[in-house]
Amino acid sequence: MPVYRPDDSVTLPLLEREPELAAAANAVDALCGSKRSGGLLVYRGAAGLGKTALLSEVRRLATGRCAVWSARGGETVTSVPFHVVRQLLQPVLTDAEPASERADGPTDARELLGDRYEIVGPALGIAPPGEQHADPQGVRDGLDALVERLAAVHGPLVLLVDDAQWADLETLAWLTSFAERPAGGLPVLIVVAYRTEEAIGETEWFLQKIGAAAKLLVTLSELTSDATAELARAALGEHADDPFCREVWAVTGGNAYETVELLAKVRDSGLEPVEAFAGELRALGASARGTGLIARLEELGTATTRFAWAAAILGTDISLDLAISLSGMSHEEAAKCAERLRAARILVGMDPLEFVHPLIAGAVYRAIPPGVRTAMHGLAAWAVSRSGRGSAAAAPHLLEVHPDGDPELVEQLREAAAEHLAVGAPDAARRCLERALIEPPLESVRPQVLYELGCATLLTSPATTVGHLRAALDTARLDEGLRVDVVFRLAQALTHNNQTGDAAHVVATEVARTEEGPDRMRLQGAHFLWEGVQAIEEDGPERSRRLARLADGLTGRDNTERVLLMLRAFDGTARGESAEENVQIGERALIDGRLPPGVGWADTAWGF
Repeated sequence: MPVYRPDDSVTLPLLEREPELAAAANAVDALCGSKRSGGLLVYRGAAGLGKTALLSEVRRLATGRCAVWSARGGETVTSVPFHVVRQLLQPVLTDAEPASERADGPTDARELLGDRYEIVGPALGIAPPGEQHADPQGVRDGLDALVERLAAVHGPLVLLVDDAQWADLETLAWLTSFAERPAGGLPVLIVVAYRTEEAIGETEWFLQKIGAAAKLLVTLSELTSDATAELARAALGEHADDPFCREVWAVTGGNAYETVELLAKVRDSGLEPVEAFAGELRALGASARGTGLIARLEELGTATTRFAWAAAILGTDISLDLAISLSGMSHEEAAKCAERLRAARILVGMDPLEFVHPLIAGAVYRAIPPGVRTAMHGLAAWAVSRSGRGSAAAAPHLLEVHPDGDPELVEQLREAAAEHLAVGAPDAARRCLERALIEPPLESVRPQVLYELGCATLLTSPATTVGHLRAALDTARLDEGLRVDVVFRLAQALTHNNQTGDAAHVVATEVARTEEGPDRMRLQGAHFLWEGVQAIEEDGPERSRRLARLADGLTGRDNTERVLLMLRAFDGTARGESAEENVQIGERALIDGRLPPGVGWADTAWGF
């Protein structure tokens, strides 16, 4: 039962975790047994207590018996929607063979997702975002269906999520809803690990919900002095005496990560593990964390430090090319720096690179001078965009740049927000647009940003949406075409906020000031819609007569006409008019007997 150390040649035992390991073994046995029962395990605790080591042991227990996929959150990428779920599921989808190239075995992404491909594919990064805003609940439902299909194709699944305190909120929302599903014997075991001290706000709320649904929720504690002594003797030899081992425990406080790091440094330095040299342990231990770690990094040279800063800015899954671009050095120089950092047990891997432990990544990131850190985020945004990854991938860096009235940055944030909305991540879009307002945008662009912000908050906070859209209407530079969109969306927000009377009044006022044409007809359609859903109408019969006059002669040439025809057919049916005539009216709203795109109840344009 080894401690996870990707660059350590010594295997150390995983101590004082017997109940947790037994629960994991039982869960894997149940998953791979005759009944194939899944579940949820949650390991939580302070940094460095061995959560990653436990996940590695779960992986060892499950490997060869079922499919095991893993992901981890990252401190600098928490704002990237579906970042963690993409790590979990994207590889199996992109590696699957198309049906035309296989006789049996995995199906490709289109087969797995079926008619949900256009909804879930963009969220998983395997399909380009569409023009429509994706419904977040629809994306979560699609992910549920995908996991069920993957379990049917690949057999039992183990999904490991490490550092969930830094997982994106979209992934956490899906994990929460998936964990709270009624028990149905789905052969999927999810194992989540997170730092309690780093889980705050909405992240903490989601993780608490996940913990409440778990079969096992364990809060890890520090190692005892006896366990620390056993680790010391496993790493340094049985001749490590009791006073020396007690000092190891005193220096590390029983923190498993710090204990392993300290013992590695003792071994590398050739220090004799006896009482006479125990006084040197504190200095060695200090070099593994905080200012001591940074001092050790600086001893490796300015160039190596700069390369480590670039890696810390990029966070997880660190692309070597991006790190080279950000640090401003040649491939040869970067390779030497990376090798020094690997030898110092700061980085691991080749391409992509990774920090040996998130504690190291956090310490390096926080050691970057604030002004330099901000500038490097700006460079990172440029490098990520230039690499073809898109504005959404650059957004975490754009959010960290100081406001400076940069119109180009505003446009990048708007593009990122549009991508976020298209994958079903309105909260991520909101953060981008709120940051764009702070920049601030040009006066001619400000109404568009406010409108887009209103679209982003419609489903989560209708009252907030109303405020943004009223602010857009009050802007002097609002053009007439956008004004219609703003009023239309404002009416939707008011209705979502149980203000249907206000919604109808807002649209009626705008109808009165708008000239005849498509825009006026669109507003009239919205007016009839919001009038019709009021609990008490002032003059229902008169509304029906006005609707009948407007719909008479319409052929359904666009969605505005189609919506008016639908409303007319519904109103006629509700009032007991001729069924034959109502059917004929309704048929004019269809294309080949089906609802046209853009007018379904879940659609963001005419959706209810």
